[in-house]
Formats: sequence, C-alpha cells, structure tokens
Amino acid sequence: MDPFLTLLHSFSSSLSDTELSSLKFLCRGKIGKRKLECVRSGVELFNILLEQQLIASDKVAFLEGLFASIKREDLVSQLKQFVEEGEGASATNCLQKAAIDVICENVGRDWRMLIRKLGLSEVKIERIVAANPLNLHEQLVQSLREWQRWKGKDAKVADLIKGLRECNLNLVADKVEQKPQDCSARGLVTPVVAFSWQKMCLG
Repeated sequence: MDPFLTLLHSFSSSLSDTELSSLKFLCRGKIGKRKLECVRSGVELFNILLEQQLIASDKVAFLEGLFASIKREDLVSQLKQFVEEGEGASATNCLQKAAIDVICENVGRDWRMLIRKLGLSEVKIERIVAANPLNLHEQLVQSLREWQRWKGKDAKVADLIKGLRECNLNLVADKVEQKPQDCSARGLVTPVVAFSWQKMCLG
C-alpha cells in the first residue's frame, strides 16, 4: 500500500465538512467549478489534486499551503514528518525514532508532564490535544514530533532520557538507553555509534 495514499486517507478522515468546504474554495484557481461541485470528501479532492499533478509524495508544498490556510497545523506537521522520513533516516534519526517508539509504548497519562519538561509550550500542547481528542497515544506521538521539529538539530535522545527521569519514569528511560543496540543489530548504525551514544546517555 502506498504510504502517501494512506496518509491522504487519514487526512480525509480528520477533515470536518466546514474544512472540506474551505479547501474546495481555496482550490478554485486550480480545479474547475464543476469538478469541485462533485467533491464530497477529502479523498475525492486529493484524488483530483493527484490527477492534475498538483501534489505527489515528493511534491507537497501546495497541500501544505492548503492545510496552513485552514489552520490545521497538525496536518502540516504530519506532512512534514512524512517528507522527512521519506528522505531517509540518518543514524541520529534512527536513534530518535527508536527512543520515541519506546516512549509512546510505555508512557501513558503522564505524557503532558514529560512534554512540559522537554519545553514544548502549553499552546502547542493544547492544539495537539484539540486535534486528537480522546486519543492519548496520538497526542503523545504528535507532541514528540512537534518537539523534534521545534528543536531541529538540537533534538537529542539524551534530553528525552533526562525528561523521563525528571518525571520519575526511570524504567522507560532505562528502556530508551538500550535502544541503540537495536539500531546496531539492524545495521542502521554502527556498533561504535551505538556504544558511543549509550555511553553519553549514561554519563
């Protein structure tokens, strides 16, 4: 299954009728009026954009602009994340992804406390919560991704571990510290990189 089509389908499911109407209005300069009148879902709109080559897995600027215009920063963030992952994970990205996977699997209702320790603002946290109501797991996933984007090159697994320990989530922190060995075993980082990173985390 095409990952980009899967992503577009998830976007469609999250759009309200009002948001879909706004997107259709914003596309009037690109898509004919008759075609737009027949659109009843996000999937149908995205399909037209694909057919007209306005969007593609490696061409998302137009779609990003649409989402930004309707104030769906959460969808913009997911789109950026898709592009970043598609460019190929570096050793650092592999380690961060592994650490985040562990955190998402093991941190429950304490996730807000952790995200605050990482420095993400309350405004951003509340936006993420509003975009993913009643879904604690997705709230945490999107919060950590937002933290990665906010910190950029300064996003470090060591900071995640520090935040976990400050929240007394020591068992989760221990699991994160073991993850570099998994990346090494999969050949995504060299054993030397994994060992050096683990040594740094352990102090």
